[in-house]
Amino acid sequence: MATAAEGNRPRRRRRWLKVALVTVPAIVLAGSLSGYLSNSGYSNEWFAALRKPGIMPPGWAFPVAWTTLYALMGVAVARVITATPSRPRTIGLALFAAQLALNFSWSPVFFGAGMIDWGFLIIMAMNVAVTATIIAFSRVNGVAGLLLLPYLAWLCLATALNWEIGRLNPGADRAPLGIMGA
Repeated sequence: MATAAEGNRPRRRRRWLKVALVTVPAIVLAGSLSGYLSNSGYSNEWFAALRKPGIMPPGWAFPVAWTTLYALMGVAVARVITATPSRPRTIGLALFAAQLALNFSWSPVFFGAGMIDWGFLIIMAMNVAVTATIIAFSRVNGVAGLLLLPYLAWLCLATALNWEIGRLNPGADRAPLGIMGA
C-alpha cells in the first residue's frame, strides 16, 4: 500500500515539469535577448579588436554554454518554485532573482558599454550571488542546487576571462575604475 507522500510524488513531479515549461524558455529567451541587444560576442567590433587570453573558448562555445546553463537554471528554479512554501524557499528565490538580474546586466555593461572594470565588479557579485543561491536552493531541493554547479563553474571561467581581457588590453576600458591597472 502506497503512503500519501509516495502518491504525491508523481503529481509533484508533473507540477515542476509544467512550471519548467515556462521558466526554461523564459530564462533562455531573456538571456539571449540580453546578449543580442548588447551585441555580445565577436560581432561586436570593440570586443573583436581586443587581445584575448589563451584560455578563451572558441566563439561558438558561448551560445551553446549559455543556452545550456540558462536551461539548467530554468529547471532549478522550477523545482524550487514548486517546493513547499518556506523561509528557505523565499530566500532562495530572492537570491535567484538577484543573481539573474546581475547576469542579465553583465553583457550590456561589458559588451554594450565596453566597461571592463564594471563588468568585473558585476561578475564578482554574480559569483557571490550564485554561490548563495546554490546553498539556498540545496536547502530546499538538493537537485536544484546541483543543477546550478555548472553555472558557477562557467562563471569562474568567465570571471578569469573578464580579468585577463582587462589586463591584456590597457586603455580599452571605456569607463576604467583602475581595477585592471589602466
